[in-house]
Amino acid sequence: MTRMLASVTGPDEALLALAGGADIVDLKDPAQGAFGAVAPAVVAACVAALAGAQAARLSAVTGETPMLPQRVLEAATALADAGVAYVKQGIFAGGDAPACIRALAPLAQRVRLVAVLFADRAPDLSLLEKLAEAGFAGAMLDPEGKDGRRLLDHMDLPMLRGFVNACQGLGLFAGLAGSLEAPDIPRLLVLGPAVLGFRGALCGKAGRAGKLDPAALAAIRGLIPPETAGADPRKTDYRLLAARGYSPPDPDGDPALFDRVFIRDLVLKVRIGAYAREYRAPQTVRFAVEALVARGAHTAQDMRDVFSYDLMIDAIRMLIAAGHVELVETLAERIAEAVLAHPRVARVSVRIEKLETEAGVVGVAIERSRTREAATGPVLFDAAPVAATPAGLPR
Repeated sequence: MTRMLASVTGPDEALLALAGGADIVDLKDPAQGAFGAVAPAVVAACVAALAGAQAARLSAVTGETPMLPQRVLEAATALADAGVAYVKQGIFAGGDAPACIRALAPLAQRVRLVAVLFADRAPDLSLLEKLAEAGFAGAMLDPEGKDGRRLLDHMDLPMLRGFVNACQGLGLFAGLAGSLEAPDIPRLLVLGPAVLGFRGALCGKAGRAGKLDPAALAAIRGLIPPETAGADPRKTDYRLLAARGYSPPDPDGDPALFDRVFIRDLVLKVRIGAYAREYRAPQTVRFAVEALVARGAHTAQDMRDVFSYDLMIDAIRMLIAAGHVELVETLAERIAEAVLAHPRVARVSVRIEKLETEAGVVGVAIERSRTREAATGPVLFDAAPVAATPAGLPR
């Protein structure tokens, strides 16, 4: 399952965020920079306010500490001594990152260490192995610069999927953050991250420098499926619950109960074809996809009420990023399968056209419907497995 992290400035916001359903509250001071630490007195007040079971949900950043082993260890130890459950350490440019990671290894015995790699600073993913060796609980991607650009402006879905999969393979939980907005959530849930982090989206129109807004908090919480009571997280595909609250739709039901969500004229470079010459370079391919989507019980008001066309575009991009495909028929089937994995989709049509052949425009068009058996069917992408709750996250 994916948990929601809310960045907070102190105990009042922490309690508000927890009341609104946040799984982790992360102390950070936006006025002190993108990774600004709160004052020690604020940490102490928050630890006191969250005494008991809620204390296991408290996180804090070490601040923009120079990457010097002794300085990093001192900052992280101070937070551990204060009683936070998670200590987030930024991996900044300059200094000796591997030495800093090794210096923190003894601290991993008594606090959950989380490394933050900065998506806008060419993050070195080879450090993930060193983090695992040092006993870190997890790693997150988050832009260092807060200039209005989102995580997805710096790294595309295939790159983020690679990060999540690498973390899972090393036993680290993977977190994603960075000016995330409501429309980003269904797209990122497909990747199966353990944590999604928010600040600005929880503050309404005021942005990350404002105060938490209960209505905005509820809207974001509502897009992240909660853990199903009594369910075994190892056997539940939470990514398929992104459009929660809908029973499997009948593709032959009343047409008035469905909407059609479509993309047309999406033109991409694709490595496709069975001829030897087609292995040498990508070809220009045009896509059109239309999904028959079950309507909600009321008029759509926000992202909780819709099936986003971004999900279809993301499916195509991630499938073509996986490597060469010999047949357009194979790619069309994979796209249809990915779209039908969403619980609100009853039927999908896929059209793929190769635009650079000597015979003119050629391709294939298929239509596939959901079956009753497929209601609990395949996950979206085999390359993004759903893992059991990683060590280091509260259950």
